[in-house]
Amino acid sequence: MREILPGLFHWTAVHPKIRIEVSSYWWRERRVLLDPLLPTEGVGAFHGMDPEHVILTNRHHWRHSSELVAALGCTVWCNEEGLHEFTHGEPVQGFRAGEKLPGGIESHAVGVLCPDETALLLPVKGGALAVADGVVRDHGGPLAFVPDALIGDDPATVKQGLRAAYAGLCTKLEFDTLLLAHGLPIVGGAREALRKFVEA
Repeated sequence: MREILPGLFHWTAVHPKIRIEVSSYWWRERRVLLDPLLPTEGVGAFHGMDPEHVILTNRHHWRHSSELVAALGCTVWCNEEGLHEFTHGEPVQGFRAGEKLPGGIESHAVGVLCPDETALLLPVKGGALAVADGVVRDHGGPLAFVPDALIGDDPATVKQGLRAAYAGLCTKLEFDTLLLAHGLPIVGGAREALRKFVEA
């Protein structure tokens, strides 16, 4: 677990289903976890830190939320457009894009890839924008879309929609850090990096 901004931590872990490393985040000051897979220390990594909330950038990022609810009593939040996914009694609260979430986090609709694809703006110094699956960054390389085979039947149209959604966020939001669910975060210059990617 690495502190990338004061009080904001990042780590990677191998997802048990897709067998690749994914990123998770812990905002200690506001007791919020984003898209969490447990770190190697397990739930014990948060001993004495008292996480209260888990916020998902889309429904597919449930990851280890069940373990965190069971061990720590966390409340899990997901865009209400994705609540149909939770059919086994998962304790999850819905929110609408545009609403403020625990910690003063702003939720912003992305959609396109799936209806519940959501960007989350954390009010940390410089601003940090967390994104789901619409943009990825393999091994710390450049920003990219996921492979066409994972996008759907019309990748070109989906990519066009994602470019428009992220361009809109770059125009209206202030952020200097990009928190990716798939890939290493960009700390410093993130809004410009995202803007250049969607305009390329």
